[in-house]
Amino acid sequence: MDQADPFGFTGLTYDDVLLLPGHTDVIPSEADTTSRLTRRIQVATPLLSAAMDTVTEARMAIAMARQGGIGILHRNLSIAEQADMVDRVKRSESGMVSNPVTTTPDATVAEVDHLCATYRVSGLPVVDGDGVLVGIITNRDMRFVSDFEKPSTLVRDVMTKMPLITGRVGMDPDEAIAIFAQHKVEKLPLVDGAGRLTGLITVKDFDKSEQYPDATKDAEGRLRVGAAMGFFGDAWERAEALRDAGVDVLVVDTANGESAGVLDIIRRLKSDPTFAHIDVIGGNVATREGAQALVDAGADAV
Repeated sequence: MDQADPFGFTGLTYDDVLLLPGHTDVIPSEADTTSRLTRRIQVATPLLSAAMDTVTEARMAIAMARQGGIGILHRNLSIAEQADMVDRVKRSESGMVSNPVTTTPDATVAEVDHLCATYRVSGLPVVDGDGVLVGIITNRDMRFVSDFEKPSTLVRDVMTKMPLITGRVGMDPDEAIAIFAQHKVEKLPLVDGAGRLTGLITVKDFDKSEQYPDATKDAEGRLRVGAAMGFFGDAWERAEALRDAGVDVLVVDTANGESAGVLDIIRRLKSDPTFAHIDVIGGNVATREGAQALVDAGADAV
């Protein structure tokens, strides 16, 4: 420290420091970085992406979860837009999609193209007004429909019609893999006894599970995702929409997490039974008293 300037501390960079190696019996490939995010959620990689509009939207959240971390969707969005991003993350990779995106025979190929691009899928089950599976439309079906023709070409004219190779809800994963291998299909619609679509399994989900073994997933095999919210205005409406979209973590994200409004909405979230399955993170705080206030309000992480 410079004696003439009591605030002139010496600064060091990586160029000034050498870390000397020492004896170790740790094998890097056997190191376990699993960390607890909240009371109930663990991540294999202790990394979160910031809830900023220049950082985390659906694509970043998907990438973070696949690598074993978790993304926090920013709130500089309309409620519908943020909820839609949650939905996209939850649908992006699943052991079994219980509410798959579908289309109808009277939709246009252009509309299907838009849905496939939005959800990053290669095809959609086709259902009638009663939810009965009547076919499936994939990139292969649309391959020879020109961009000029897509707005006027109906799904019913190009889709692969029933009967299709189908499965049932609750089937063993090994059974699904055997069906994929035997019939050389990539999508396996699941139907009930009346022929109504009840779910969807895709071969890509099995491939992704092998490619990303440390992915952060919920009990149903879907990627986990968090979303930021405030505490005033439409905050409660936002929380309800995010809950309904399937969010795993709500982050009450403000500059001063010890404010009365933050503490009140955390208490309200933790006392509402419809949010019982969702963990709540409170912040930001920079003091012990602030952290304790969030803990006392019921936050699952600070």
